[in-house]
Order: sequence, then C-alpha cells, then structure tokens
Amino acid sequence: MTLLNLSTLSRRHPEPTAKAPRISNHRNIQGTTNRVPRIRTFGPGFAGCLCLLATSLLPTTLQAQTPTPKPAPITQPWKSIPIPPLHAFKPDEPTHITLPNGVQLFLEEDHELPFTSGFIRIRGGSRDEPAEKVGLVTLYGEAWRTSGTTAHPGDALDDELAAKAASIETSGGQAATSVSWNSFSKDFDSVFSIALDLLEHPAFNESKLELAKQSMASSILRRNDDAASIAQRQAVQIAYGKANPYGRQSELSTISAVTLDDLKAWHEKTFNGANLIVGVIGDFDTHDMEAKLSAAFGSIPQGTKLVSAKVDFTDPTPGIYFANKSDVDQSNVYMVGLGTEERNPDFYALSVMNEIFSGGFGSRVVQNVRTKLGLAYDVGGNFGAAYDHPGLFAVGLGTKSSSTVAATKATLDEVRRLRTDPPTDAELRKAKDDLLNSFIFKYDTPEKVLSEQVILAVYDYPADFLERYRAGIEKVTAADVTRVALKYVQPEKLATVIVGNTSEIKPPLTDLGKTTELDITIPGAPKDQ
Repeated sequence: MTLLNLSTLSRRHPEPTAKAPRISNHRNIQGTTNRVPRIRTFGPGFAGCLCLLATSLLPTTLQAQTPTPKPAPITQPWKSIPIPPLHAFKPDEPTHITLPNGVQLFLEEDHELPFTSGFIRIRGGSRDEPAEKVGLVTLYGEAWRTSGTTAHPGDALDDELAAKAASIETSGGQAATSVSWNSFSKDFDSVFSIALDLLEHPAFNESKLELAKQSMASSILRRNDDAASIAQRQAVQIAYGKANPYGRQSELSTISAVTLDDLKAWHEKTFNGANLIVGVIGDFDTHDMEAKLSAAFGSIPQGTKLVSAKVDFTDPTPGIYFANKSDVDQSNVYMVGLGTEERNPDFYALSVMNEIFSGGFGSRVVQNVRTKLGLAYDVGGNFGAAYDHPGLFAVGLGTKSSSTVAATKATLDEVRRLRTDPPTDAELRKAKDDLLNSFIFKYDTPEKVLSEQVILAVYDYPADFLERYRAGIEKVTAADVTRVALKYVQPEKLATVIVGNTSEIKPPLTDLGKTTELDITIPGAPKDQ
C-alpha cells in the first residue's frame, strides 16, 4: 500500500491593516481649534475611516431609516446544464475465430500507427504448480525467453530484435503463461516467426535457469525490507491460507528444487491447441492475418484443455496478527476476509457498496478516518471479486505508531456502519455515477477491449459481460446495498494484520484483542539477514 504523505498546509498571512493616522491638533468639546493643525498625508484607508465615523455620528432614527442592502443570491449556473443520458455501451469487439484444434484467435485492426503487437496466452499458471516447487512458473517465464531457441539463442535474439526496434517477451502468472511481441507492421512476419519458434522449440538453458534463480532468491531475501509489502503478503496468506495455491509463496528451498527438466515438462504439459489463446492488434488486414495465424497454429495438436484443480476456501481465523519491525515509526494495517467472484449476481450491488465505502476522497472511510479524525495517511478498501475464485475483502490503512489502535478501531467502525447505516440518496447517486462515468475509461482503446475479451474467453464468461455492467449498476437500489452488506460484510470474521514498531505502539495492541505474533523470518536465509 502506498502511503499518502500529508501535504504541508500553507499558512494564511493576515491582511495588511492601515495604521491609524496621528493627529497632533484636536478640537475641544465646543469644536473650536486650540492650535493651527499641521497638515499630514493620510493613507487610502483614511477615507473609509471618515465615512465610518460620519455614519456613527448620524442620529439613530436616521440610521434606522437607511435600508440594509440584501446580499445578492448565490447562483449555481452549472446545475442548469442539461446532462444527456449515457450512450449505449457497445465496444467494437475483435474478430474471434476458433480453429478446429481449439486454438482461439482474437484480431483487432488499429491503423492509427504502423505497429502490430500480439500475444499467445497459455492456460496453466502458478496456482497449478507443485507445492514443493512454488516459483516454478515464474522461473519458467524468465528462463524461456533468455534461453531462446536452437535457431535463435537468447543473447543473439536480443541483438536481432534490437536492430528491428522490436521485442519478444515471455512471462508466467497465476493462471497462465504467455509469449508476447511488438514490432513495426513491416517486420511482423519475421518477428512473429521468432515468437512462434520460441513457442514450438524452446531451448531451456541451465545457465539461464540459474540466473533466474539468483534473481528470484535475491527478491526473497529482500522481502522484509518494506513494512507495507510484509503486511500485504501476510494478509494474503492469512486470508487464503499458506497451503492454498492463492496464498502460498515461493521460498529459497522451493525455487532451488526446480530443475531444467521441470521447465521442459511444464511446457510439454501446457503447450497444446486447447490451451492457446492468440491475440493480435495493429496495422493489418483481418482477412490476411487470419490466414497467417491459421497456417501457423492449425497444425498444433489439440491435446487436453488444462483445468485447474478445485480449491476449497474457508474464512480466515479472526484475530489480531502482528509482525514487529523495529526500524519504522508507523504501522501498516490490513483487515481481510474472503470476497466473491464476478459472476456472482450480487457483483453489481457489491460494486456500489465498495464505491460508497471507499470510492475516493468523498467516501465514508476516507472522510471519517482520514479527513475528520486525522488517523490515517492513507485508507481504503474493496470487496474484491475475481473471475474464477473468491477475491479478497481487504481494508488497509497506514498510520503513525501512536494512532495504530485508534485508527484500526475507527476503520472497523466504518466497516460495521455498512451494515447499520443504509446509503443516503446522495451517496447512492454519486456512487453509481462515479462507477458508470469511469467504466468507459477502462475500455476506451482497442487494446483494452481486446485484452478484456481474451480474459472473458479464458474464464468462460459470456462475450457480452461488459455490456451488462451498465444495466447491472443502474438497477442497484439502496435496499440492495444494505442487503449485500448484511450478507457479505461480517466484521467479526475479519483477520487484522498489523506490521509496525511494537515499542512505539501506545496503547498496546491488546486493546484490540488477543494478538498472535507473526514469524516473518526467511527460511534458509543467511544468519545476517
């Protein structure tokens, strides 16, 4: 979590005041002059003083007869600007072709610039790797590209692509691995042929695997440097469970167990037609591109589509979990529980609830915890929804050490208020407007639309899922928000993870409840780590 430092407030300087003029000659009570006055030059404020003095000397009755001018009414002309209804959301969908062997093609023409880019997404990711070899897919994604192919070794490939101002990259993620490329359209054929060679004939190299291991080990050894990163990592582990594929993390022992044969076996397991989704966008003709891709991928054996193993999810054990970091003067706090999936019919109502709770500076949690109480540098939350497994309900904040307990209590109060305080008409209207007005910017380029369509295909969502969003949000009522808050928001089931300096946290964390100390030591790390 990135903490927001409070901006230094500029001091407001007092308005300059005119000094009262010194008058050396005074009139006596009868109004006669004792001495001839010395003439002085007075400032511009003196005329105003004389007017004020003259007014004060007027008879009371005369003053009463002078009407006090009424202030001009404050106009708000912007409120009279007509707001047209939103247009129907109908993005230009890419051309979608499924080859006989199961390979899916998504093609999107974009002639604005003379570039063409593409990717090959392969089902199967880190959630599918063996528990004793966590990190395998990450190492696979690194060593795949750096090793290159028999015809194009990795180091030589770097120079070859640089000469064309092109790139080819590989990566491994939670649900998939991928090959991606980018080049001038005139170089598409040559660059794509290398990407295809990398897909079909990878030359996994022992030295490149060892280099990837060293890089990954270095990251593991540094993972306790940042308090916010510790809090995030521990929160995910506690919410899902250390043994859960979505909560486990790589260790020095698990990456050292990965061999070159493991990389080769993973590639053989996942590389088949049923697992491939190909996307290409850029300056090309769709008919010609379809012919090229059909010829390139049509001969790949269909194989069997990889289906991830079923994972059971249980709520985290409630309580306070604390990791001491003695070199900081602030605390990072996360309250976590299980969220939902986007295919849940309540997804739209939960999205509106999210916006009311934590949708920017005008949201409840920011206004009350950060602005009014001044207890957090940064605070926010989200009832997360993933595509094919529960996301996380996570509320996070950063605060100074002495405010840890107070800030945590205040934030939990706002979570509870979702259940007890229905949204006002203004809150509901603003939340829905914000969601609908910002939604279009998530899909305002062909690249974004293509990417989303591919993701929907990966997780077997309907192709018109994006178009349903507007209608789903518009139908949400205040009663719907209260209903989903009562159903899904259960503060008593949340686990609270705190990373901070125990010597500076006053009052102690026991004011929040029973505290469990977290062990964040790195297994196998040198003793000086």
